[in-house]
Amino acid sequence: MISLIYNIYFWIVLSYFALVIGISFFTKKIASQSSSDFLIAGRNLGVLVCAIVVAAEWLGGLSTIGVSEKAFNTKTLQPILYNISTAIGMIILGYTLAKHYRERKVHTVSEMIESIFGKKARTISAIAFLVAFITLAYVELTTFSHVLAPIFKIDWIWAVLSGAVITTIYMYVGGMHALTIVAIINLVVRYVGIGIALIVGFVAIGDISVLSEKLIAAGAPHNYYNPFSLGWTAAFSLILGGIFGGMAAQASIQPIFAAKNPLTAKRAAILSALFIAPFGIMTAYLGLMARSGIFIDPSTITDAKEVLPTLLMTPSFIHPVLGGLALAAILAAILSTIGPVNFAIVTIATKDIYHGLINKNAPDEKILKTARQLVVAVNLITVPMAIFIHGAVLDAGYVSYAIRAIGAIVILLGVYKLNWISQAAVRFAFTGGVLAIILSLIARKMGWFDIDKTYASIIATVFFILIGNLYSKYKRINKIG
Repeated sequence: MISLIYNIYFWIVLSYFALVIGISFFTKKIASQSSSDFLIAGRNLGVLVCAIVVAAEWLGGLSTIGVSEKAFNTKTLQPILYNISTAIGMIILGYTLAKHYRERKVHTVSEMIESIFGKKARTISAIAFLVAFITLAYVELTTFSHVLAPIFKIDWIWAVLSGAVITTIYMYVGGMHALTIVAIINLVVRYVGIGIALIVGFVAIGDISVLSEKLIAAGAPHNYYNPFSLGWTAAFSLILGGIFGGMAAQASIQPIFAAKNPLTAKRAAILSALFIAPFGIMTAYLGLMARSGIFIDPSTITDAKEVLPTLLMTPSFIHPVLGGLALAAILAAILSTIGPVNFAIVTIATKDIYHGLINKNAPDEKILKTARQLVVAVNLITVPMAIFIHGAVLDAGYVSYAIRAIGAIVILLGVYKLNWISQAAVRFAFTGGVLAIILSLIARKMGWFDIDKTYASIIATVFFILIGNLYSKYKRINKIG
């Protein structure tokens, strides 16, 4: 019977993988026409499709494994702030930068920065964004492996390698077109699969007061349902990271670049918030159900990243067919993020580094070939990181957000208050902001002091913009003199 149950999980997930890879071959011909078709789908996405692809990037490993892990550990709904703040960030993006991104017909956020501040600013920002998305890529691959390993009963290393191979195939073959179609299917699968699991859980519990009693008995605060129950400092960090992190996120903004026109870009960014906000609430409650002890023994969980797959593979909680569908939904969610995140790295490396810096006169065929080669090369960095680096998923993901927050502040000032920020200030902000994030991580590890990486990023960015502006003013005065 146990073997049969695991076969059900195995075959449902395997069928899903076959579908994803099959889609990439379906889109191969159109994705091979030009680098523009491969990287930004020929700038031809409509409002609904664009919104879905934007949302797909956000509803990945952080929204599933990361949120459920943090809910399990904190015994609160604090982690729902990740999705809520991200949704708010997308609404703000829609009303501010979305149309500007699309009007300038750029391929990357760094290219947008160059259009405002010049080539030197593009280079330094591209390097910073590469660090941000490589960090996020390994985190997403880690979450994927935490789901895949128990389903397929394989070693951790093989799970990481399998995830990398699946992602590489459908990105290499189908490019942005494949990511788009897969995102649409994944959004349906994840809401149906996780939604069914949540309903099954609440029906089995019968009365939410039962869940509350169990959680409080386990040490949860009486107002565990309040996302601010653990204090405003950590909560506000999640909010700031979610809002600013989304406004300069290559992975989620790439569909904005691919929108048909500026109005479509604006509307798609706003609409994506409706898909993003509810999902974290669903996975957070599943994490709390696991922590309550009603369905599984929490003491048997040695790694909180495995909370969600463990719960969904518990027949006493949910029927194996429905559990298999929910597991496929988690993998769908993570793949929908791994793809765009890895593709963001490819696009930044192709357009900002290779075409923008190394080979400025490269023909389009060479750019397309380089992009495909980089799809494979990305794994040489992210796979070893996923194998050897372990940490809290949501916390690690926010390192990426903290770096992207620098870009958000710089671009907002550049678009709306250009006289408030100089070219030198942009370079100072990215250099000083990234160093501040690294210092905050080292300081926490060494026990020197404890400042949240998001706060460190924002404070340092503002400080170095001021220093950079003073430096630029000093240079102008001396030049005049």
